[in-house]
Amino acid sequence: MRQFVFLKWLRVAVSLSFFILIFFLFIDFTNAFSSALIKGILFFQFIPSIIKFLNLAGILTAGFIIVLFLTLLFGRVYCSSFCPLGTFQDIVAYISKRFKRKKIYKFSKPINWLRYPLLAMTIIFLFTGSLLLVNLLDPYSAFGKIASDLFRPVYYGVNNLSVFVLEKTNLYTLYPVKLKAYNWISFGFSMFLFILIIRLTIKKGRLYCNAVCPVGAALGLISRISVYKIRLDESLCNSCGTCGANCKSGCIDTKNKKVDFSRCVGCFDCLTVCPGNGVKFSYAYSKLNLIKSPTKNQLGSNRRQFLLSSASLSVGALALAKDSFSQVVKGAKIPVIKKYPVSPPGSLSIEHFHKNCTACHLCISACPTHVLQPSLLQYGWDGLFQPTMDYKASFCNFECIFCSEVCPTGAILPIVLEKKKLTQLGKSIFIKENCVVYTDETACGACSEHCPTKAVNMVFYKGKLNIPEVKQEICIGCGACEYACPTTPKSIYVEGNPVHLEAEKPKEIKSEMKVKPEDDFPF
Repeated sequence: MRQFVFLKWLRVAVSLSFFILIFFLFIDFTNAFSSALIKGILFFQFIPSIIKFLNLAGILTAGFIIVLFLTLLFGRVYCSSFCPLGTFQDIVAYISKRFKRKKIYKFSKPINWLRYPLLAMTIIFLFTGSLLLVNLLDPYSAFGKIASDLFRPVYYGVNNLSVFVLEKTNLYTLYPVKLKAYNWISFGFSMFLFILIIRLTIKKGRLYCNAVCPVGAALGLISRISVYKIRLDESLCNSCGTCGANCKSGCIDTKNKKVDFSRCVGCFDCLTVCPGNGVKFSYAYSKLNLIKSPTKNQLGSNRRQFLLSSASLSVGALALAKDSFSQVVKGAKIPVIKKYPVSPPGSLSIEHFHKNCTACHLCISACPTHVLQPSLLQYGWDGLFQPTMDYKASFCNFECIFCSEVCPTGAILPIVLEKKKLTQLGKSIFIKENCVVYTDETACGACSEHCPTKAVNMVFYKGKLNIPEVKQEICIGCGACEYACPTTPKSIYVEGNPVHLEAEKPKEIKSEMKVKPEDDFPF
């Protein structure tokens, strides 16, 4: 019994450590962690690790291989120790117990008609180049949306309230921060997911993990042949039901003294509550093993169910069309129509980003200017909530590469600052008919003032007025001009490059002011 208590508390310590670190990554606005530490924290996240491995094929990206190995040995330890959404459900279950004297779970039959078709559909979507179901169902990405969309604004508010209180006592250790932009549709989805998971957890324990989550379904199939499994010892178990009443997965059938290990998430709660030491965690293929392996008929049935689900769902997967996104402003003089969205620096191309981003929103949380925002239809229906550069919200900082340092999938590859400053995400397009210089004959120049490469320059128009002129060869598509433009619709905007290009180096602008050496200041 002591060794089982040790296993449980080891699992709790590991799961809470990963949960706290990952949660902080999504709400932090100071970028406190180094790139190497972030990669280490996210190393074991299953689906991001698979996608990154397929992109980079390196040992440092093979966290999913270790997860598979651990699953073959001990079962779904990923679900209990490394998955932040799993730990979140455990925290919810623990808190719910505080409001009830005793939480009683019951054995339930597996919902295979839902979890395996969802797994099949997710795989089919992946093979057709779509990450839609991964974006919506991957537990890490789902937790990322919840943390970024729901808890990050709260963290900002707590920080700003603390700043206000501390300033009253003349303490200035903290500084205020502002949430510059917010996507309410993404918030609505995250809130729905948040409420759904909490309700399922309180009522049915880990039902989301065993009925909806594709990672749980995939690892559950592997855990059927795990080397070590939880079992009920017939010689010691008296079918008292204590272990089943504490099983969050509802996978312990105390009446028949069987455990559906494909649904066990490895929380080890059953091992520590059994009054008669009748629950064992031991080698699965010894003579003492009382869990029967699936029969050939059962295996054939599962295989047929999987293939039928795959065939029927592939039609729907292939029928999804990718629509290009057009931004049209009503009541416009000349509407702004964008043929392509702008993907983040380091993403190489829209296609590369779209096919590798799981919409976890970690780059959104890390972006200091908040120019990265969840998309709607910019990448098509199957790119829902993948981040895009929203230049209505803000602009890309010329000196920033944070998004490339945190991406766990390789959708945004690491990029050095010198290269980023010459990476052309898109090209600025000037619409003269929308510019206040043309329409109202009023001096402006906001776009030129904010352009870091001087790709937007003011040239003579008429009288004392100057009007913008764009040199696209040195434009990097940072969006500073579009963000600064005061007109509606915009008189200057960035059209995304489907494939990122290299801009020419801007020429140094020499000051026309002559400074005498003997003068201290030229003004």
